[in-house]
Amino acid sequence: MHQLRWHALLKQWVVFSTDRQNRPQMPVNWCPFDPGSGKVPEHYDVYLYPNDFPGFSPLADPFDPSAQPGLFDTTGPRGACDVILYSPEHTLPPSKLTVENWRKVIDLWTQRTREHSLNPDIALVAVFENCGEAVGVTMPHPHGQIYAMPFLSPIVEKEVAAANGYAEDHNGACIFCDLLCQELEQQVRIVAANEHFVAFVPYAARFPAEMAIYARRHIRTLLDFTEEEKAGLAAIMSVVRKKYDNLYGFLLPLMMAVKQAPLKDASAHYHFHVQFLPLQRSETKLKYLATIETGYGTFLADTAPEEMAKKLRACSPKTEED
Repeated sequence: MHQLRWHALLKQWVVFSTDRQNRPQMPVNWCPFDPGSGKVPEHYDVYLYPNDFPGFSPLADPFDPSAQPGLFDTTGPRGACDVILYSPEHTLPPSKLTVENWRKVIDLWTQRTREHSLNPDIALVAVFENCGEAVGVTMPHPHGQIYAMPFLSPIVEKEVAAANGYAEDHNGACIFCDLLCQELEQQVRIVAANEHFVAFVPYAARFPAEMAIYARRHIRTLLDFTEEEKAGLAAIMSVVRKKYDNLYGFLLPLMMAVKQAPLKDASAHYHFHVQFLPLQRSETKLKYLATIETGYGTFLADTAPEEMAKKLRACSPKTEED
């Protein structure tokens, strides 16, 4: 089965791709992403690898955006799913990537975003990473993913609605820009910064040690970046990932979402940012999403954002603006 089914109560599409049950689960003594596997080049720095078990595929039936979803409607999950290999080194954690390596990853994100922007089937390019077994990672090799989706994901759709509403009420102002301005004024949740980007713990952080990276300039997608901003993002990505793994002294299980504006809606108020959603709430304890979070959507936060920002600021490395 490979289709989208409409969840009438939540008003969102659910992707069914039953072939994903066959994907490998932490295989021993073999990895398709390693040089020598026959699946990737013998030599590479970063590499775009088409997902072997895609939720969205260019070969799938087309998505019908004009359909009026009913109680049991389906449509096609046409799109694309790619794996971004950060390094040929199988056990290299993302925190050990050089700034130059991060820049190559960002260039690949940008290249793929540009290619998808020319495809009328694609509405959103979702760049993300799952890191650590606690998050459900099935392959330990350092990598992220790109999903090219034919519709807006529910959270991005909600963020766009909030940003549009804020702009209407505040003479066209950007809610992301105003949030960043307030964070910079208060300073208590800022973790790291450079000329182009600021990393901070959000005021209403839902996950322990949650962080966001906001662009100082109002940027909608990776396609709007200057060369200097790409370098700035690579630099602060390196800092944030090192801080995370230095927080408790081990690879921190986390989810990373690189969030861009909708491709087909130039009027949508949106601002490029990166979200980090870690699951480790202390040196020995994980945060599990239980019924109140998963079944009801209300998060219980175990850590104070201001205290967590203080701990993260103290972690090595520190930026010049710290």
